Amino acid sequence: MEPILFQPLIKQARWGGRKLGQRLGKLLGDATNYAESWEICDHGDDQSVVAEGPLAGKTLTELVQQYAEELFGNGRTAAQFPLLIKYLDCNDTLSVQVHPDDELAEQFMTGENGKTEAWVVIDAEPGSCIYAGLKAGIDRAAFEQAVERDQVAECLHQVTPRAGDCFFIPAGTIHALGRGVLVAEIQQSSDLTFRIHDWNWVDAEGIPRQLHLQESLRCIDFESGPVSPVIPKLLSEEDGTSREQLVQSSFFAIERFRIADECSLTSSGQCRVLMTLRGSLRLETADTGIECIPGTTVLIPATSPEIRLHTTSESPGEFLLAAVP
Repeated sequence: MEPILFQPLIKQARWGGRKLGQRLGKLLGDATNYAESWEICDHGDDQSVVAEGPLAGKTLTELVQQYAEELFGNGRTAAQFPLLIKYLDCNDTLSVQVHPDDELAEQFMTGENGKTEAWVVIDAEPGSCIYAGLKAGIDRAAFEQAVERDQVAECLHQVTPRAGDCFFIPAGTIHALGRGVLVAEIQQSSDLTFRIHDWNWVDAEGIPRQLHLQESLRCIDFESGPVSPVIPKLLSEEDGTSREQLVQSSFFAIERFRIADECSLTSSGQCRVLMTLRGSLRLETADTGIECIPGTTVLIPATSPEIRLHTTSESPGEFLLAAVP
């Protein structure tokens, strides 16, 4: 099965901006609050649709139902594509939130998955921040007191992000993306989020958004502590191409490639997702060619033929390769 391009689903939210169009080539309307581009999604009514080729018009859930072995390999079947792939433009700070693990998610909403996720920072404006985990020494009792006193922010571990940083956020980790960051996100296929603190935001009528304090307290892992950027592990470096491991987990694995000229991706027998972060690339098989600019996301089925990637820009190309479990 050849590599697949999907039509992105653009989501608006109060904290969004315009960078999805300006930096990542997404087609936007005239609004100023474009927050997320869901690149690959099989979650209820939110369905990625194949953009071109012989499968054009099919939804991702149809591909999973009809072509599971070609997608996942090894005779596998699946009820759902297990990952949700996004880009996020944080023009304002998001709410402080937490996601349940698989066991708790099923208790809260039958059929829903937990949500472990990872962010790779594409851009970070001066003064931007990320909140990831609780400060050392903050236990449940201290956190509940902070909630009562409206001092949640004082409990959060705050990091100044840099372009290229990767943050791994297991389910149960309290977190918030701050103003001024543009990120690629790889997560379990889930949209179950519990809001703990919303920076006292209210809408035009003075109404705040709902908080989910009791649900959040059931989900927060008070043992995990602060989360710092991942330390990349160099896997190989040859002929201007470097490959490094960012995340290795039971939910997904993420590698980052930087190529000055070209490289090949041989079939791994595993479904993978390629996310272009910088530079311009041309992805080729014997029968297919795809132009990849920053923001282009390609699903590479387990049965894909060998892929060649060539840089088509003066600057090196940089992309993520996420392995689907």
